[in-house]
Amino acid sequence: MSQTEYLFIAAFLLLYGYYFFRTFRVAHLLGAKAWATIPKFFLRTGYLTLLLIALLGPSFGVVEKELVSEGKDIYIAVDLSKSMDAPDLPPTRLEKVKFELKHLVEALPGNRFGLLIFSTQAFVHAPLTTDQGALALFIQSLNTRLVPESGTNFCSAVELALQKQLAETSDLNQTKVLVLLTDGEDFGECDPALAGQLRRYGITPFVVGVGTENGSTIPTSKGNLRDADGDVVHTRLNRSYLRQFVQDTRGSYLELTSSSGDLMPLVSAIQNLENRVIDQRKLEVTTNKYYYFLIGALVLIAIDILITVRTFKL
Repeated sequence: MSQTEYLFIAAFLLLYGYYFFRTFRVAHLLGAKAWATIPKFFLRTGYLTLLLIALLGPSFGVVEKELVSEGKDIYIAVDLSKSMDAPDLPPTRLEKVKFELKHLVEALPGNRFGLLIFSTQAFVHAPLTTDQGALALFIQSLNTRLVPESGTNFCSAVELALQKQLAETSDLNQTKVLVLLTDGEDFGECDPALAGQLRRYGITPFVVGVGTENGSTIPTSKGNLRDADGDVVHTRLNRSYLRQFVQDTRGSYLELTSSSGDLMPLVSAIQNLENRVIDQRKLEVTTNKYYYFLIGALVLIAIDILITVRTFKL
């Protein structure tokens, strides 16, 4: 019980003690008996006790409830190769991606998101979760230093996403989405069967091309990035490669090619996909039974009002 309930009890006992003192004192002076006040005391003590119990909100009795969450499982794969530091999308391609991803997640509540990162190899940065706050922190932490190599193997991210989607999804009928954000400068080789596997397992790919056709150099702490021959590296959006991948996998393609571009068309496309059950569990919960005690208190209050007793018997 809280301090408030203790104050109610103390006030009741003090006031009723004073009432008893005055009543029996007057009865003694009149040469009468005042024992008729005792039943009323126990009656009022009873409904005060019941009211306090109701106020505390007693919970008992276990009820089994089934919780069902509907949505989509969405894996986001972000290219963290050095070319994502290019400033042709101010301030850089990667910073633009991070800004847009935060809005994407906020615009799609109720879905589970996972975050993959890749360059030459792909890694899980955040597993599937519905915790948007945690996911926002993972997105904010993205930088090109998180991956050990600076090359790009676009297909390694697709293979990892396929593996994780199948491993973490028990029902093959669930709606599974893969969003890949990259400039498309790929130096890896794709398994020819990869596109067929995406179609077979119902994974809908959305590819977002990041960068501009004119491109730019890649700044580093030691000046512009140079290749093994000492020449300055110039990076451009490779849209032809990305469009070919989308065609093979029957996915969708859009671009972030200017500082004013956004991912709202992607939000609309994902929203149009059918929601499926992404989480289903049974919980045992107790329910608040305060009303039993409240009804009992009201009955006793009614009896107290309807039944009168003589305080003094001469």
